[in-house]
Amino acid sequence: MILQSISGTLGPVTDHLWQSTLFALAAALLTLAFRSNRAQVRYWLWLSASIKFLVPFALLMSFGGSLWDGLASRNIATEFVAPAVSLTVVQITQPFSDTISFVSAAPHLTDWIHIAIFAVWACGFATIALMRLRGWVRIRAVVRASTPIDIAAAVVVRSSPSLLEPGVLGFLHPTLLLPEGILQSLTPPQFEAVLAHEMSHVRRRDNLTAAIHMLVEAIFWFHPLAWWIGARLVEERERACDEAVLSLGTQPDHYAHAILNVCKLYVESTLTCISGVTGADVNKRIHAILTDRVADQMNLAKKLWLGAFGIAALSAPIIAGMVSAPSLRAQIPAEPLTFAVASVKQNTSNVRGGGLDTEQERLTGTNVTLRTYIRAAYHLQNYQLSGGPGWVESDRYDIIGKTDHPVGDDELMLMLQALLVDRFNLALRRETKETSGYALLVGKNGSKLHEVEADGKGWIRNGLDNISGQEVSMTEFAADLSGRLSVPVVDLTGIRGVFDLKLQWTPDASQSRGPGENKEVPSTDVAADSSGPSVFTALQEQLGLRLESRKVQAETFLVDHVERPSEN
Repeated sequence: MILQSISGTLGPVTDHLWQSTLFALAAALLTLAFRSNRAQVRYWLWLSASIKFLVPFALLMSFGGSLWDGLASRNIATEFVAPAVSLTVVQITQPFSDTISFVSAAPHLTDWIHIAIFAVWACGFATIALMRLRGWVRIRAVVRASTPIDIAAAVVVRSSPSLLEPGVLGFLHPTLLLPEGILQSLTPPQFEAVLAHEMSHVRRRDNLTAAIHMLVEAIFWFHPLAWWIGARLVEERERACDEAVLSLGTQPDHYAHAILNVCKLYVESTLTCISGVTGADVNKRIHAILTDRVADQMNLAKKLWLGAFGIAALSAPIIAGMVSAPSLRAQIPAEPLTFAVASVKQNTSNVRGGGLDTEQERLTGTNVTLRTYIRAAYHLQNYQLSGGPGWVESDRYDIIGKTDHPVGDDELMLMLQALLVDRFNLALRRETKETSGYALLVGKNGSKLHEVEADGKGWIRNGLDNISGQEVSMTEFAADLSGRLSVPVVDLTGIRGVFDLKLQWTPDASQSRGPGENKEVPSTDVAADSSGPSVFTALQEQLGLRLESRKVQAETFLVDHVERPSEN
């Protein structure tokens, strides 16, 4: 159960790490293909693998889904939203559901497993951050002790009494820091080569990209691939600068001797975001410089291959999101289903409670609010619908719709959608947002459910203090609990199949909430009171399931426009 709990919480994190790892390995394979070509290309490949750690795959998929929704339609007034459970009778408007629902509150149990995981990560992050901060403080002390010198360069140049190697500091306004006496230690051609190397770092903004990867290393300090990518970035960064220096006509032997002299006389910077001269494997660099293997050019075929890889890496998750997003156009009938005869009248009886019933050729709603009709028509849970004027929740209507042939509940709901659009000028807008909710998990002692054979006659019904059903899946049960608790409930039980079930509890009227309210999610650690168990306790005792508070992504719908209908 501990592993299941960790998996439920860290599942998105684990998926993201696996996706980032695969992306980095793909970059590694591609760099092998380009190992005899320009280092700048390989550098950007490794940098893309580093940045991938900061860009969740799910975010790109979400963008793809949103893009498809935007292309399809923003107005979903006539969209059909598939129901969570097939019902023989639509019972959306039991008396309690139109006015209040019941939840219970109690102190929340501390989840020490998740706290321990976070504490270990935080300690590692803090350690890395403090080490980097200490190195930066030392560099700043060296800069404060330096003095400006007059050397023709594209950036400010300062001379330092320390033995720190030549290097570029800063992101927006870089400064070239040179050790004192370097002009006497290097010949003029060697110094010009060193200066050209540092100016290449400035032009390519290497300090900024190195700082980005330092952030990746601090956040993902536990992932060995993050550190391996860092070493590759430094290696390709220096080789790219070597290419740039030699492309200016610098003699390879002068440049090689300049690097060797800097290595002998000065100390390398402790921070990778300080671009110097002696980074990466110096032996390999010197060998490449002297054998003229630094600046090989890419042919057209490999350029096309690289471009295709970059486009695929970016577009694949976006396309996946577009493919997995519900197709609005496919769900909107070519010819909207309508009732043969329909009647809409305001109910002024001031009687509490109402109902919505369906038959094969008829839909009958009595003393029901427009909000409840919308929820029934679009199969929405209470928390999913918001917006609109106050009368949407206060005015009650009687609606009768008749068809000229027998139809199922799904078709009746489509007809109700068309009626709401026609008579109330209803328009909805879909949004996805993070909100408080629950994860439905298996209880500590295991599930008490017994699987049954499915024969296509499943149903689920709600009473004032109970839920019962036949051939109900855990996904459907979680959706029904969402309606009862007025918050999203996500099925993370991992249980497959369908079940006959009944859940009985004692409502706590003090915790009731109206249909339009958005109160804080109550704790799930509730003990039974003197009158009977809470819904949370009943879940554990009767079904062997439990609810755990989580932040979840929920699809919600906003009433963009609505008007009072005219009488028949």
